[in-house]
Amino acid sequence: MASWHDGLAAPPRVLISPRPSDASAQGNVLSLRHPRSGDETGYLFIDGQLQEINWFKERYGAWFLGDYVCEDGGLYYCTPVDPIFIFLPTFEAARMSNGKDPGKFRQLDEILYVEGYPGYQQLMSVVGHHMELVCEVKEVANMKFFRLDDSKVLSWLCCKVYNLKEVFPKLGKNYAAQEEKEQLKEAVQMIREYLKDEPWLTLLCKKLQLDMNEIIKDTTTKTSEASFYADSSPAPACPSESKVANGSAKSSKGRAAKKPKTEVGSKNIKDMFRRVTRSGSGS
Repeated sequence: MASWHDGLAAPPRVLISPRPSDASAQGNVLSLRHPRSGDETGYLFIDGQLQEINWFKERYGAWFLGDYVCEDGGLYYCTPVDPIFIFLPTFEAARMSNGKDPGKFRQLDEILYVEGYPGYQQLMSVVGHHMELVCEVKEVANMKFFRLDDSKVLSWLCCKVYNLKEVFPKLGKNYAAQEEKEQLKEAVQMIREYLKDEPWLTLLCKKLQLDMNEIIKDTTTKTSEASFYADSSPAPACPSESKVANGSAKSSKGRAAKKPKTEVGSKNIKDMFRRVTRSGSGS
């Protein structure tokens, strides 16, 4: 009698993700560019929400899945991500601005055509609603045209920073005891994981009157202290565009990803659930 795992393109993996609201519905695992590094990264699109696929692993561990032992004890888990972070580099490139020229207005189907990444076009149903917050929008003959607006992006980023700052006192005494400027720096460091330094981090630090060099230095130090490369650990399969139902995922390509960082000795929520990046990404 064949086992449930026979015939899979890649070894089974454990994924914690939201269940579809409709039992017959499926989520899509999409390959998109990471907004900071540009590397291919896996996201889960389910019930109209975009979820970031993260990976966490203790040094030793395995999963028992029915009669199958999964040697890779890593755990994939999905967390919501604001789609504006994901779309920002794409809209920035699409406007083709040059110096003081603010750039061109483009339709969504043009903007979301990214060679080698068809997953962007599968997000057409949600992108307009979100990007209207950070774009100028013109409507001509019932067609909408979008152009990224720097001032709107900066206002949105500041809002994100201050929202994070308001959460910090609830995370413990260490955060609550920080001065306001330190809390702002901490929030900007977290947001930097999804932002390119130029132009967005530069503009944000200037707006908040923060030293950008300190932000970069502190982020690099915390990342190196919280993570290390586990060369002896098996790398999980690279998330590719496939279907997900009832909280499980299968890779249609079965390709191996570069080995991510393994979290060890985490001391707080941020360190424990830090997004795993690939070697050399600079995130």
